[in-house]
Formats: sequence, C-alpha cells, structure tokens
Amino acid sequence: MERINPYYPIPVKIKKIIPETPNITTFILDGKPIDFEAGQFAELTIPNIGEAPFTPSSSPYDDDMEFTIMKVGRVTDALFNMKEGDLVGVRGPFGKPYPLQNFKGKEIFIVGGGVGFAPLRSLFLALLHDLKSYKKIYIRYGARTPQDLVYKRLIPEWQKIDRVDLLLTVDVGDESWQGRVGVVTVILDKVPVDVKSSPTVVCGPPLMMKFSTQRLVEAGFKHENIYLSMEKNMSCGLGKCNHCRVGRFYVCKDGPVLTWEEVKDIEEPFL
Repeated sequence: MERINPYYPIPVKIKKIIPETPNITTFILDGKPIDFEAGQFAELTIPNIGEAPFTPSSSPYDDDMEFTIMKVGRVTDALFNMKEGDLVGVRGPFGKPYPLQNFKGKEIFIVGGGVGFAPLRSLFLALLHDLKSYKKIYIRYGARTPQDLVYKRLIPEWQKIDRVDLLLTVDVGDESWQGRVGVVTVILDKVPVDVKSSPTVVCGPPLMMKFSTQRLVEAGFKHENIYLSMEKNMSCGLGKCNHCRVGRFYVCKDGPVLTWEEVKDIEEPFL
C-alpha cells in the first residue's frame, strides 16, 4: 500500500494474539498495511493512547504483518489490553533495512538476546525466503530463563532446517532445561564462520549488544560487517524529535541498522 502521508496511521485489525513469554506477546495484523524490508520499523498507534516504534517480526514476504512486543510502558500496557478484532494504526516504514545484497553467497552469524529476537526473526525469515543464496545461517540466542525464550513454539522446527544452525542459552536454567546456561556470550566462544568475510547481526538489550559486539570484534569480524540494530529511544520515526540521536546519527533515519564501523568511536553508543 502506498504511503500518502507519513504522519497518518493506516487502521488495521488485530487478527490474532499469541503470548510468547509472561511479558512478551505477538500481535498478528489482518493484512500488511505497509510494505517493508527486514530491519525497517513502523510506528504502531493505539487509539486515544499514543504510538510507539516497533520492528516487525514477520517476513516482508508474508501477507499479514506481525509485531512481537514486550510490555514495558503506557502504550504497550494499552496494547496488551486489546483483543482480537480491535483496531490499531500503522505508519511507516521507516529507517534502513539490512543490506541483504551484501550477505549473498556468505555465511551469516546472527546474535540475539531477549525480545531482540523479534526483529531478527524478520531477518531470518527473509533469509529463508531465498535460502539458496546464502551458504549457511548461524543463530545464537539467549534469554534470562527458559520461560523468557521467545518463539519456543517455532524454534524446534527452525532447528530442523538444512543450513540453519541455532544454539540457545539462558542466564538461569530450571529442572527442565537441558541446554547451555550463561549469558549469550558463552555461546560466542566458538565462531564457526569465516570472520573475514561473513556478516554478523546483533540485536538485544544494550548491555547484551555491548558485550556481544566486543566478543565479535575479538573474534576477528570486520567492523563494517558487524550490523547492529540500534533501536533504543526512537520516537517520531522521522528525525524530528531528536530522541534517538547517537553521535551524529538519527537512529530512526540513519539506522536502526548501523555498523560497528559507524558507531565505534561514539562514547557509549549502546546507552
């Protein structure tokens, strides 16, 4: 659908609501009100409440649009009280996508933490859409506890896909957890890709991104091949409000996908 006015939200019904964790839920919209590429974001409007920026978690090639959202504030509180069939507004897309043309023919190393797996899911599904164009996809994902892992319903099927290597870890396990225990960097000790040519993508909480990026730099990834999803503090989506300024960048316009090469000289870019 062509966007006529970037300030005007397009109304769309909530088709389905899927709880993922105690405080993270996927909202499937009835249709795709805007076209987007993996990595771009949209503003989601809750009538009479306000709006907030979220990156779609669905494939850009799907007929419906999905957002996987953590309950963290006024807008998300209102959204979590909505029901299937209720109307929300969507405006966008905004920002730069992942440069998938630069990924072709290469191994891709994806690192996610917590709800940061939501925008990474959109990237992952976009890669699966043209899987023959990539050598292999590696995913390393961590969450606080087994209950906090997003997409538990989908991960077993993803792990069966040829040329997909997906490892999980949790900060704190329980009696049923049989996987790795520790922060996500514990599954970055061995990087099974050609670090001189492979792109790597990081998305998650700021501290997770900081230490994961440090580990990837130490592993030998080229700075221009480390792609960071810098979504913190975005607001208007149009570079007008100045909330998302990181150094010389407006994250909503120049990002949210930025490389380590671009932000490495900024003091505390993840805070």
